[in-house]
Amino acid sequence: MKKELSELDCTAGELLLIDKPYGWSSFAVVAQIKKWTKAKIGHAGTLDPLASGLVICCTGKWTKKLTALIGCKKEYTGIIYLGASTPTYDRESLPENQQDISALSLEKINATTALFTGDILQYPPIHSAIKQEGKPIYELARKGEEVIVKSRAVTIETFDITKIALPEVHFRVVCSSGTYIRSLAHDFGAALGCGGYLHTLRRTQIGDYRIEDAYTIEEMASYFGSQMNARIVVPKG
Repeated sequence: MKKELSELDCTAGELLLIDKPYGWSSFAVVAQIKKWTKAKIGHAGTLDPLASGLVICCTGKWTKKLTALIGCKKEYTGIIYLGASTPTYDRESLPENQQDISALSLEKINATTALFTGDILQYPPIHSAIKQEGKPIYELARKGEEVIVKSRAVTIETFDITKIALPEVHFRVVCSSGTYIRSLAHDFGAALGCGGYLHTLRRTQIGDYRIEDAYTIEEMASYFGSQMNARIVVPKG
């Protein structure tokens, strides 16, 4: 149950559900909350800056529970853009390989989700934070160096198409921890024969914790600003 911000005791320990805004890094969220609360803090898994939604932060004694929370299954909603691909599998890079999708049927789009439901092997994007020889592979990829990406086993429990308004396909996914939704979007477009990339992503659930119970950054800024008797300007990044 969502507490009133005035009831929180972050120094002793709290589990905080945060609605991360688009454009923020998870690190920026943690750093800002630490600045406000002055408490020991950690988070249960990152979320890309180009995604919004649920991030779990733990303060004080609750930081001991972070490891268990990291492995929980996740729920996402978002939009896959069909008819092109991008090197990063999302909007961080420019679309390329434009293709005609006029012959693409709604039946084929819905049927193709079955290929990505259940236990599958997935290749993470080369523009990701996975490390190779001690360095994140996105750094190597940006330098044009060779990147070796190994497949990983993930489980996609649910892959529902919730709306089709081509070239956009809206979806809901429930998946195991470690699943790359960017890779799912890319592979889904490839399976349809037209290419695709992740246009929008929002994390709505981690384990039993849902976005509806999360605090927005604006709510926290308003409360902590009044406690500090100062106007707080919340930075992005």
